[in-house]
Amino acid sequence: MTGEERQAVRAAKDALRKRVRQIRRAMTAEERAEKSARAAERIAALAVWQEAENILVYQSLPEELSLEPLIRRGASAGKRFAYPVCVSGGGMKAMRPGAWRRGAFGILEPDPERSEETAPEEIDLVICPGVAFDREKRRLGMGGGYYDRFLPLCRKAAVILAAFEEQRAEEVPAEPEDIAMDYVATDRKVY
Repeated sequence: MTGEERQAVRAAKDALRKRVRQIRRAMTAEERAEKSARAAERIAALAVWQEAENILVYQSLPEELSLEPLIRRGASAGKRFAYPVCVSGGGMKAMRPGAWRRGAFGILEPDPERSEETAPEEIDLVICPGVAFDREKRRLGMGGGYYDRFLPLCRKAAVILAAFEEQRAEEVPAEPEDIAMDYVATDRKVY
């Protein structure tokens, strides 16, 4: 991919992010909660969820699909959860929270000094956020590339993007390093 092509793809990604974020912000808190609960049901029905023991999840931003219903369900079934922690240099670690703090971008994350790191190869399932997706299960993230760099380290993990159906785009512009999801679970269906 030439520099000019990469620049065009990044401009298309930025435009799509802006459009989909407006759609998400237009939803009421009640709509988001209801749709999050429906998406949780769809994820919980998947064999990869049922078989997973160590799961990387995320703390949602106010306009994102919340995993809280799914996490409560999994915790009662004995599943272990880790959360991403952004580290210097654009990296990410998975940590089981012992305490919380506000991290990069104002997102609640485990406090690394009081939490336990989970090795990527121990993770069975990753459930990640995203801004948009398409039918080919391409994910458009926030633009930092954290998941694209971390996911290859999770060699045995299936990867699910959790999103509202309204986040589906006709096509997500992609660069060579962008990683497609194994599943996309929304409030309406699983791709």
